[in-house]
Amino acid sequence: MFVLQKMATSPSSLCSFSLFLSKPSSFPLVKPPLLSLHFPLKRFIISTASELQHDTQARRRTLLGSPYTKTSPQISLSTAVVATESATVPHNDTVENEETEKLVLPTNDSSEKLLRIRHTCAHVMAMAVQKLYPEAKVTIGPWIENGFYYDFDMDPLTDKDLKRIKKEMDRIIGRNLPLVREDVSRDEAQRRILAVNEPYKMEILESIKEDPITIYHIGDEWWDLCAGPHVESTGNINRKAVELESVAGAYWRGDEKKPMLQRIYGTAWENEDQLKAYVHFKEEAKRRDHRRLGQDLDLFSIQDEAGGGLVFWHPKGAIIRHIIEDSWKKTHIEHGYDLLYTPHVAKADLWKISGHLDFYRENMFDQMKIEDEQYQLRPMNCPYHILLYKRKLNSYRDFPIRVAELGTVYRYELSGSLHGLFRVRGFTQDDAHIFCLEDQIKDEIRGVLDLTEEILLQFGFSRYEVNLSTRPEKSVGDDDIWEKATSALRNALDDKGWSFQIDEGGGAFYGPKIDLKIEDALGRKWQCSTIQVDFNLPQRFDVTYVDSNTEKKRPIMIHRAVLGSLERFFGVLIEHYAGDFPLWLSPVQVRVLPVTDTQLEYCKEVISKTERQWYSG
Repeated sequence: MFVLQKMATSPSSLCSFSLFLSKPSSFPLVKPPLLSLHFPLKRFIISTASELQHDTQARRRTLLGSPYTKTSPQISLSTAVVATESATVPHNDTVENEETEKLVLPTNDSSEKLLRIRHTCAHVMAMAVQKLYPEAKVTIGPWIENGFYYDFDMDPLTDKDLKRIKKEMDRIIGRNLPLVREDVSRDEAQRRILAVNEPYKMEILESIKEDPITIYHIGDEWWDLCAGPHVESTGNINRKAVELESVAGAYWRGDEKKPMLQRIYGTAWENEDQLKAYVHFKEEAKRRDHRRLGQDLDLFSIQDEAGGGLVFWHPKGAIIRHIIEDSWKKTHIEHGYDLLYTPHVAKADLWKISGHLDFYRENMFDQMKIEDEQYQLRPMNCPYHILLYKRKLNSYRDFPIRVAELGTVYRYELSGSLHGLFRVRGFTQDDAHIFCLEDQIKDEIRGVLDLTEEILLQFGFSRYEVNLSTRPEKSVGDDDIWEKATSALRNALDDKGWSFQIDEGGGAFYGPKIDLKIEDALGRKWQCSTIQVDFNLPQRFDVTYVDSNTEKKRPIMIHRAVLGSLERFFGVLIEHYAGDFPLWLSPVQVRVLPVTDTQLEYCKEVISKTERQWYSG
């Protein structure tokens, strides 16, 4: 007899079901329709009772560290979603509705009041710091996405110092001091800066090209060079909606050769409820952090001995990657793409032709010398796909030509900018290129949009922010083809029924593009999918085809990626699911637990039979 038991905490990342076997018996193995495609090795394992209990407890610690909702990857503390609504939640191939209270969290773009509050808070904080630490020199203090920061040249600060600074800020806010703008001449501004001995302000003044110079005062006690905007008085700030978050080191002007400054980060909101929601959002984001979950669930690591930014996929993470890749390949073949594999290195001359050595050198690794020739680790896959296109003469009848590759590329990133799976030095792009005729652009773009939607919906992503970027000032290509390509992108989006924003002048120098950001369970947006029309590389590589008049013409080249990179997308998935992957992505789906050692051989037989049935389709 046997018992099929769901794990208590639904830890689908480790396993979904356990089979407790006491004696041999025959039973049918039922394959869920959802799992008809991808079943890699080691998804069925034999465990002891102590191992199973240990894993269950570990998963509880991981998944239940803060309130955990099993069926709601879309339920969020969103920075963009408004009001109370019924959330449609795709999860494990089911759809459930759940009423969720969602507090409006305004942004700097949506609320000028909030922007003014945050900018004023930066000034209030700087005033508080200089009252408590008169030797501190001020630099810059802008508003940022969720608050503000200010950089100071001073001794290192501690968390205890931040509490003192916050108390002083509260006193300044409580005094309801007015914010007063003053316009002065450049000479007068220089005189005042010299009088207070603020060298960084002098450097800032030199970078300001407009006259007159604007200064903002807090009462008659403190001032700074600033163009605004600000609230009318410090009393317009709710001190219970302001919090100092952290302190970090930051080089002046971002130059490591210049002084290291103390950067204090703060957050500010219109009211206390918004601050509480934001704090809860941060706690949830911390709980979902892919770096912690990746370690707790044994999915991936970055080994110091190998070097920063180089990802090691562990067996469980590698199985999930295999499932994603397998599905990606199958879907692309169904959509008329030919799959490619190309080398990781090439002669440096290839990157001279493409222009990468001229425009992208700082992001490329150093070259290597092989038999008196220079070779380069590839930062992009595009030139390789062009070489394969050029291997033969193509006719207009051959178009469109679609090729796709999961191609690993290597890009140099400063060690300080590396961040888990989100910023690495080696990653695999789900890259594809389409060679087509001018009158095929719209249909091909629409096909890419359909494919993008199909793939992203597999992972539960149905909310997107879409931008159409148009021709920048510096660009290549004739006006006529730019207009045709931009119209084709716009028409394809209209046909698809997707709303989008126009980013005037935001296109690449080689062509217009569509960028798509997916919204995760916390309402955060991640740049993943991109579709770019390219007039540059076909010209640089002299890419041609023969038209109906046997004349050589140049095709249109479209670059596109859906997931962006497997590493970054996997990081997004971990945080989106909070480590609780849906069943079809689960690296371990069944554990067979023998009641005594006498059932061990039978357990092995069950595992073998289960695997055979999974793989047989």
